[in-house]
Amino acid sequence: MKWKTDWGLEARMLFTMVMLGAVYLAFLVLLYRYTGISTLGMVLIAGGLLLLQYFYSDRLVLWSTGAREVSESEAPELHAMVTRLCAIANLPKPRIAIVSTSAPNAFATGRSQKASVVAVTSGVMNQLDRDELEAVLAHELTHVKNRDAAIMTIASFLSTIAFFLVRNFLLFGGAYDRRSRDSGGSIVVVWLISLLVWILSFILIRALSRYREFAADRGSAIITGRPSHLSSALMKLSKMPPRIPVQDLRRVEVSNNLNIVPALSGQSVFNIFSTHPSTEARIAALEKISQEMET
Repeated sequence: MKWKTDWGLEARMLFTMVMLGAVYLAFLVLLYRYTGISTLGMVLIAGGLLLLQYFYSDRLVLWSTGAREVSESEAPELHAMVTRLCAIANLPKPRIAIVSTSAPNAFATGRSQKASVVAVTSGVMNQLDRDELEAVLAHELTHVKNRDAAIMTIASFLSTIAFFLVRNFLLFGGAYDRRSRDSGGSIVVVWLISLLVWILSFILIRALSRYREFAADRGSAIITGRPSHLSSALMKLSKMPPRIPVQDLRRVEVSNNLNIVPALSGQSVFNIFSTHPSTEARIAALEKISQEMET
């Protein structure tokens, strides 16, 4: 099966990005109107923070999860799998890291294909067989191929700023509106705008994350040629062993939006708040891909 575009999925992702862009544009316009901060000031502050997040996000993720980069001599089988899969996917080989935790999971991060890291936990290597682990690695390499980490970093940036303003609106408002008679009203307006932007962007980013998981699942199926291997892996990973220590779960929970499955078991009451599609929906999509391959 060739690497062809899923136009339905691409259209949903594009629509979500357009909506997110519209929300952020409105946010910047209203923020400019009610805070009095200059356009240049807003660009410098937002741009500086975005660059820091963009260039150092991979290091922060590895540090926060306790992941350790491993050489080929330390993990020869893991390196061999990634090398073979990269050759199939036409990708430069990423750095490889292992998180020493019994919680089974995997994630990819990095701003570009040439500056990426694929990390797996010791738990996922122990729980999955070779074919299933290859399918998981192919899923993560698809994220690298699609530059998902960079896209999600950029998409979530202004949402983070909005959340910061919601949390610190009194300090922010006082700093820019001390001499205004209507400072109290302006502060409340900024807070309400920031809250609305954060809620809307939160929902849109979660939807974008779910769409990109479907796309990565499809990529794994194409790279390995065996959608059933990823289905089997997802079934195992969605049923995490009940005796995993809490500290192990917390270690992988910090990268939850990057993980192949949510670090905490159970589905959200509202699907719009989930970072990942349900396991059932993902397996159904993989079964459909399998049928496409057979025809």
